[in-house]
Amino acid sequence: MKQLPRRPTTPRSAQETVRHEMIALLRERACTAQELSTAVRIAEKEVYGHLEHIRRSIHATGGVLEVIPASCRHCGFTFVKRVRLTAPGRCPVCRHEAIHEPLFVIRGEGTAGEGREGSDEAP
Repeated sequence: MKQLPRRPTTPRSAQETVRHEMIALLRERACTAQELSTAVRIAEKEVYGHLEHIRRSIHATGGVLEVIPASCRHCGFTFVKRVRLTAPGRCPVCRHEAIHEPLFVIRGEGTAGEGREGSDEAP
């Protein structure tokens, strides 16, 4: 079998980490874990660990990692109460295994010192 040549990968800069890339993507649009893993070139299983860390770290700057819950493709059941970030294995209502993956997006991201400089308030 003939192997196709691999596309050369460009190394990340010292300032750009996997989490920084993921945060930048999540600020732009909602993504599934599979889309994130493809974009930052890591395994999908690793994405969930990074998302947990991102959830905690952006909280300090006023941001929130919003999770748009998974839903069943067969009956439409939505996993609203699910705390884990991973997609469920099957629907508890119809037991079907066709599940739409949850989407992740960052909302309300502010900078650490926002509101201190340039305010209209008198000292």
